Amino acid sequence: MLRLSEEDERNAREFERVCGAVGEDVPDCVREFGGRVFRSPTLFEDMVKCILLCNCQWSRTLSMAQALCELQLELQRNSSCMEDKDGIRNINKGVASHLAPTTPAPKEAKRKRGGCKTRTNLMTKFTDVTPEAEVATSTRMETVTLGIGIHENGIHENGQLTSGLSSSDGCSLHCDRQSRLASDETCETSEEVHERGACQEPIVQIAHEEECWWDVVGNFPSPRELASLDEGFLAKRCNLGYRAGRIVKLSQGTVEGRINLSQLEEICDTQCLSSYADLTERLRQIDGFGPFTCANVLMCMGFYHAIPTDSETIRHLKQVHGKNSTIQTAQSDVEDIYGQYAPFQFLAYWAELWNFYGERFGNLSAMPLSNYKLITATNMKEKGSRGKKRTKRSS
Repeated sequence: MLRLSEEDERNAREFERVCGAVGEDVPDCVREFGGRVFRSPTLFEDMVKCILLCNCQWSRTLSMAQALCELQLELQRNSSCMEDKDGIRNINKGVASHLAPTTPAPKEAKRKRGGCKTRTNLMTKFTDVTPEAEVATSTRMETVTLGIGIHENGIHENGQLTSGLSSSDGCSLHCDRQSRLASDETCETSEEVHERGACQEPIVQIAHEEECWWDVVGNFPSPRELASLDEGFLAKRCNLGYRAGRIVKLSQGTVEGRINLSQLEEICDTQCLSSYADLTERLRQIDGFGPFTCANVLMCMGFYHAIPTDSETIRHLKQVHGKNSTIQTAQSDVEDIYGQYAPFQFLAYWAELWNFYGERFGNLSAMPLSNYKLITATNMKEKGSRGKKRTKRSS
């Protein structure tokens, strides 16, 4: 979501003033930058996403974040039919282990995101179908509803349509799709209805429906949804690797009150560097929060004087500013270049970075979601650089 608080408005105006004070040396992309950045709806989501940035390519970061949202939808569907006696949803390891084979991690990148297939009730198109047959069809549709939506290998056994779904799969699908029963497709001609007799139940065939992206991607999971999951299952299901343990610990600490995210937000004072130091010390006590992750989280909270540096920073410094930086010198190099924008160094860096992406890939706001993964260092190499390397090896 876009930062629109009074403090953000004040920062945007101040950033504009700083750019004016720097003078004519300010690039147009920085001068025209509005001084606002997006952040997640919750601090917890920002923290998890910052963990996903570590030690991997951008395409994998996107894949892991998407897998977590898909998992959230599955947990939500299953938990909707598994409430304990106190009315509190019980998401336990049994549910998680049931989900594992349904959507294996290796297939995350290959999942199709096609458009939703419109379905109509063909019985409404036949004027010679008796009311009794329509009632029977409606009853039949309710019988097979639990088999719609995940598998397309349903077969008739003893007059019943089955699809290999467990009871919890069917229950969750029924809860999700019962409002759409009226549009389910029946495929039988009026002649066939008369041949079998109006008193007999018409055969119902369910056309496979390709799920829309909003049917397979849920919200970002909450701390409570992740806290009770098994670390091994989460790592395998969402391809998180070692990050799964850190995310589970963060979730458990948040749920149990050992990590008070509300308190972190309350003591956040972007106008005071002592607040930055205090927050940094508190974040460093959380497992997996090193200097890079902490700097990213604090940037999300509104501190713009520090620039989190990684391999992408090094690439940008070389291609845009001609700096041959290393991971050891990158921090001092960004301070030399962007120090004049203090205390908004990150905003100037971010404006340059996104301007470079736009020049290389086109209008980012119009880019299809499926192309976000293309924004990688490999695709931003200068033209001919790969060819030169291959020629050098061959010689």
